[in-house]
Amino acid sequence: MAREIFNDVFAFLVVAREGSFTKAAAQLGVSQSALSQTVRALEARLGVRLLARTTRSVSPTAAGERLLERLRPRFEDIESEIAALSALRDKPAGTVRISSPGHAAETVIWPRLTSFLREHPEVQVELSVEYRLIDIVAERFDAGVRLGEQVAKDMVAVRIGPDMRMAVVGTPDYFAAHPLPVSPKDLTLHRCVNVRLPTYGGLMPWEFEKDGHSLSVQVEGQCVFSGSQMALGAALAGLGLAYVPEDLVVDHLAAHRMVRVLEDWCRPFTGYHLYYPSRRHASPAFARLVDALRYLA
Repeated sequence: MAREIFNDVFAFLVVAREGSFTKAAAQLGVSQSALSQTVRALEARLGVRLLARTTRSVSPTAAGERLLERLRPRFEDIESEIAALSALRDKPAGTVRISSPGHAAETVIWPRLTSFLREHPEVQVELSVEYRLIDIVAERFDAGVRLGEQVAKDMVAVRIGPDMRMAVVGTPDYFAAHPLPVSPKDLTLHRCVNVRLPTYGGLMPWEFEKDGHSLSVQVEGQCVFSGSQMALGAALAGLGLAYVPEDLVVDHLAAHRMVRVLEDWCRPFTGYHLYYPSRRHASPAFARLVDALRYLA
């Protein structure tokens, strides 16, 4: 088999992963037309259609899915082994890609990342802020960040943050005009700021627990956002109550800009974990970054 077919197969894998000839061409450093010709030549050589093309998207056919499933792990293993050769260098080097929700990126990763980057100038870190749950293998991230309870069992999970609590807060002016809720059920009588879960499309439920009794409340209000920071901003503007991570409101509570309610209903839960495939051969750069992010209680 000609060696060129390996380059053609790799080109196909990138197009299938990105779902776009334009994005794949940019990654590979070739023109879109040249990449399209490469994939068509591969299809002609194999005698099967690998990609279904429309004016807006590109997706693998049944034959393409089979080739993708069989060959992508092997190409990833090759890339991983090549990256691991940096162990022979005096210093860790290379790029590490991490997907993380905004709150974890800002409060857990970034504070530790600054000193890590100064200590390892030959390591590049790409931190992608995502509010949806993604497939880190399919989207070619080295690792992702999720709450401990959300990490799949087949992944290696490294704790990078302490246990967390949520807080229900509003401004003093808001509560001057509305009664304090004494039970989560009272929230249905209040204006609340919602957060939409991008992975599933629904609104995030406000979850509470006290004395072994759990409640999940669906609230209503004028605003819906995709993250906690903007929800908190809306609450600070007096537009209703927000349900946000406790650490975001500590300073506001101390300065009496906000009032906290239902604190006894907000129980701690497992904090953020860095996760990655168990079969992944860790490069020295990745291993050093994991150690730098690891939470030490």
